[in-house]
Amino acid sequence: MRATPDLAATVAGFARRTGVTPVPGGAHPGLGTRNHLVGLGGRSYPEITRPDPEQPEPAGPRPFGVDRLAGPTVPTWAISPPDLDAAIAGARTRGVGPGVPRRMSRRTPDGTVPRRRLTDTDTGGIPDPVPFLIGWGDSRHPAASGLPVTPLPAVSASVPDPAAVRVRPAALGTSLDLTEGPTAFSFTVHTPNGPVVFG
Repeated sequence: MRATPDLAATVAGFARRTGVTPVPGGAHPGLGTRNHLVGLGGRSYPEITRPDPEQPEPAGPRPFGVDRLAGPTVPTWAISPPDLDAAIAGARTRGVGPGVPRRMSRRTPDGTVPRRRLTDTDTGGIPDPVPFLIGWGDSRHPAASGLPVTPLPAVSASVPDPAAVRVRPAALGTSLDLTEGPTAFSFTVHTPNGPVVFG
């Protein structure tokens, strides 16, 4: 996930650095945002999200703190478990509350409306090394729609107390390379020019 106040510039920057151009993903009705997508291999993909001037002002803050950003950032990440409800229940038994899933949709450029359920995604613009969960149900997964691909070898974050944070991704059935430092989040992609890091 990259959040940005300027979608065109961020997409152009991604294309310039990687040689792969993200494609329009669509608009998020009611949230006031839209995105571009690129594949990372398998079922992984980042979305580049920014405010959508073609939508009316949403009732609340736009997701990922995009209203307050001065430039592009990586505020969070997501995982898509095979069974969203089972993953939430399992995390709760391990003492981690991933939040209550809510229904969302995205209107794609071809007019289709994939629907999914997501747990809490509001980071307030603060990088969050703990993933939110997304379940696609019967909708086609974005990575299955012929996205251009740049492989993803690494996702990492720095936090003031890695030991305190590490248990939360583990409770969700995943892991993250964590180091000690100011809270920040990044991912690395393979390109013909070598590895490129986005943060």
